[in-house]
Amino acid sequence: MKTSATALAALLGLSIVASVPAMAASTYDPFGTDAGYEEDQSYGYQGTQNRDYYGQQPAYSPGYGQGVQAAPQAQVQPIPREIVAFNGNYAPGTVVVSTAERRLYFVMPNGEAIRYGVGVGRPGFTWSGTKTVTAKKEWPSWTPPAAMIARRPDLPRYMAGGIENPLGARAMYIGNTEYRIHGSNEPDTIGQAVSSGCIRMTNDDVTDLYERVKVGAKVVVLN
Repeated sequence: MKTSATALAALLGLSIVASVPAMAASTYDPFGTDAGYEEDQSYGYQGTQNRDYYGQQPAYSPGYGQGVQAAPQAQVQPIPREIVAFNGNYAPGTVVVSTAERRLYFVMPNGEAIRYGVGVGRPGFTWSGTKTVTAKKEWPSWTPPAAMIARRPDLPRYMAGGIENPLGARAMYIGNTEYRIHGSNEPDTIGQAVSSGCIRMTNDDVTDLYERVKVGAKVVVLN
């Protein structure tokens, strides 16, 4: 069953703080599920556009080398980091991920949040629930889980942290799961549904979030 934009937007309590002229057309349902995950989507709010976290279009690095997954069709443009009004019933410091919208919100005081673009699980690998951040690591190493090795026997059994590592510059470990909020050496996958359940961010964005999120912080993942 499709979830309406009104219902989920009410759940998130989301509205726009500041706006500039829109880049595209009229009506936008950020929680619609009609588009296939391989399609190129801008996922920007139509009719308005929030200010960038720094008050301007952020710098964007075109790539960090090739990871173990082939990139899908590239984003038309990078997804900006923005401050938005956020009136959901979540305490400051909470991380809220909207899988359908492909956005992550870091809740701040005074009814605001920082909104980031993210990559999410591909069909069959999405999940939802409430967990906590159990650990944080800079330039994490990567050991693919057994289920992933079974699907992709060509993968390395271990990869040291670094610029070629698919976990990117930072990782925040979620509960007792194998899922992480992490960086990526494939920034063109941000805004796509391509992962095995982890939440991907650009290295710039994950580094920014890493400095804000504390171990023990609540992570809420919505479908």
